[in-house]
Amino acid sequence: MSENKKYSYPNKLSIFRFFLDAEGVRRNPIPFHKKYFDKFGDSFSLKIGMSKHLILSRDNEIAQHILQKNQKNYHKSKFQSVYLSKYLGKGLLTVDGDFWLKQRRLIQPAFHKQKMNQLVENMNQIIISELAVLVEKKAVDLFPVMSQLAFNVVAKSLFQLSISEEKLNRIKVIIGEVQNFLIKEIRLPHKAWWFAATGQVKKHLELAEENNSIIRGIIEDRIASNEGINDLLSMLLETRYEDTGEGMSVKQLIDEIKVLFIAGHETTANALTFTLYFLGRNPEIQQKVFDEIIEIKSQTENVVEQLQKMTYTSAVLNEAMRLYPPAWITDRQNVEDDNIGLFNLKKGTLIGVSFYELHRNPKYWDNPEEFIPERFLGEQKKHSMQYFYPFGAGPRMCIGAGFAMYEMCLTISHIVKKYRIKTVNSDIKLNPLITLKPVGVEVIFSKR
Repeated sequence: MSENKKYSYPNKLSIFRFFLDAEGVRRNPIPFHKKYFDKFGDSFSLKIGMSKHLILSRDNEIAQHILQKNQKNYHKSKFQSVYLSKYLGKGLLTVDGDFWLKQRRLIQPAFHKQKMNQLVENMNQIIISELAVLVEKKAVDLFPVMSQLAFNVVAKSLFQLSISEEKLNRIKVIIGEVQNFLIKEIRLPHKAWWFAATGQVKKHLELAEENNSIIRGIIEDRIASNEGINDLLSMLLETRYEDTGEGMSVKQLIDEIKVLFIAGHETTANALTFTLYFLGRNPEIQQKVFDEIIEIKSQTENVVEQLQKMTYTSAVLNEAMRLYPPAWITDRQNVEDDNIGLFNLKKGTLIGVSFYELHRNPKYWDNPEEFIPERFLGEQKKHSMQYFYPFGAGPRMCIGAGFAMYEMCLTISHIVKKYRIKTVNSDIKLNPLITLKPVGVEVIFSKR
C-alpha cells in the first residue's frame, strides 16, 4: 500500500512557502505560525523529503493525545534529547522511557507540597532581599530584574549556604551563553559544519563542563560536611532509588541540578515580567491584588497560609501565562504509527504543539486576546483548566510547578503591597527562545 493511502495528515504547507518564510521564521516563528493557522486551521503539516512529516498544532485534542492519553508512544524530539542533552546532560528534561520514569519517581518526593512548604520561609527572605534594591520613580527594564531575582531564588533554594556570589554569577553567565548558542544550533542546522569548524561548539561544551565543575564542587563539599541543611540539594541527596536503595551519583545530581536551574529560573522570570506588565496596564486589577494581599495579611502572618489564600493573585498569574506561556511550544515524536482523530500518522512524525496559539484559540477562549483573570476563578476555572498548559501536562508536567507558583505569588504580593506599578510600553516585544522571553518591558515602581 502506498504511503499516501496508508497515512493521512492535516492540510499541507508547501515546502516552497516554508523556505520563502524560513529567514523570518528563524528570527521569530510566532507571527508565521499564526499566519499558517489562520490559513490552514488548527493543525497543518509539512512534508520534508520523501518520507519525513512535521505537524504543528493548536488543537487541544492533539495536545491531550500526545501529552496524556497516549503519551507512552510519544518521546521528546532530537531538539530536546540531542541538542539539549549535549549541554545539560541526561536529566528529567532530556531523557525518555524507563530511565526518565525512574528519575521522575526518585525526584518527585522532593517537590511534594509538604517539602515545598519547608522551603517557603527561606524563599520569602530571598525575595524580600532581592526586592529591597528595586529602582523607584524611573523606568526599569523589568526582565533583567526578574531574571536576577528568579535565578537567586532557585540557586539559594538549591544551595542555601553553599555558594559564593562569584560562583552564582558564573553559573548564570554560562547558562545564558550556552542557551543562546543552543538556539542558533537548532534554528540554523545547515550551519552545523561552520559552528564546529570555527570552534564554537568546542567553546560551549567547555563552558558546560565548567558549569559541571562548579556544581560538582558544591555537591562534594556538602557531602563531606555531612550538614543537615534545609534546601533542595539536601532533599535530592536524601532520595533513594526503589530498586537498589541507593542515591543518585554525583554526575546524575549535576545533570538534574542543571535542569532545575534552566527550567526553574527563566520561565519564572518570564511569567513575572508579563504579569507585572499587565498589572501596570490595568490599575483596577492591580488594586484587587492589593486588596486581597492586605486582607490575607490581616488574617494570618503564616506565609504558607497566606499563599493558600491568594486565589485572585494566582488567577492574575494564570491569565498572564495563558497569553504568554513561558514554555510556549513543545514537541514529541511518535515511536509507532498512531491515529489522532482523522489523521493516521507514520512513526517518526514530529508534532509540535504551540501553547501560545492554543491559549489564544477562539475555539476554547472567549475574547482570547483580552486580559481577564476571572477566567481562573470559580466555575470559569474548571472550563479554562481544560485548555491551559503553562507547565505542560500529563506525566511529564513540570515537576517544579508548585515551587514556581509559590515564588511568583510571593514576589507579586511583596511588590504590589509596597509599590504602585505603571507600565511604560503599550505593547510587548518577544524573543521566542527555548522559553518565551519578553524584550524591553519597562515599568515604573512608585511607593504606595
